[in-house]
Amino acid sequence: MAGGWLNLEAASSVIPETQFFEGDSAFKFLGLSKKARLYGFFGCLAVGFVLSLLGAIVLFFAQLWLFALLFALGTIVSLVGTGFLLGFLKQIKLMFKPVRVVASIVFLLSIAMIFVSAFVIKSDIITLIFVFVEYLAYIWYTLSYIPYARAAVSKAVGFG
Repeated sequence: MAGGWLNLEAASSVIPETQFFEGDSAFKFLGLSKKARLYGFFGCLAVGFVLSLLGAIVLFFAQLWLFALLFALGTIVSLVGTGFLLGFLKQIKLMFKPVRVVASIVFLLSIAMIFVSAFVIKSDIITLIFVFVEYLAYIWYTLSYIPYARAAVSKAVGFG
């Protein structure tokens, strides 16, 4: 199989022109092709995941400041990856649609509060609480893109 297991050249002919490629990418000035934009997105996603994973690992060694730094940077790098697909302006517009504005605000504030609680307040417990809040907000935000997903999850956990 030429091109390896992640052969976007072969896949590019079957990738539909969807909303992810309609607008201008945040990196349009670079003149990136659809394939390069996908590589950028998946690259940022992978780097963000690795940074967050490394953060989780150092947490077990009681390095709270390093955990907070790696975890929050991992989240930010993953968010930057969407600029390759959607563009930052479109992403911000989608984030602040009425259906997901609360989850977006909680998500973004929790990222900021991870830094505040780790570097200013220097509280392990509060930092971990904000990490948990960030995960919940991100899950709720993500579910808003899937029809009926929030209703199904709410019903499954007994809130609906």
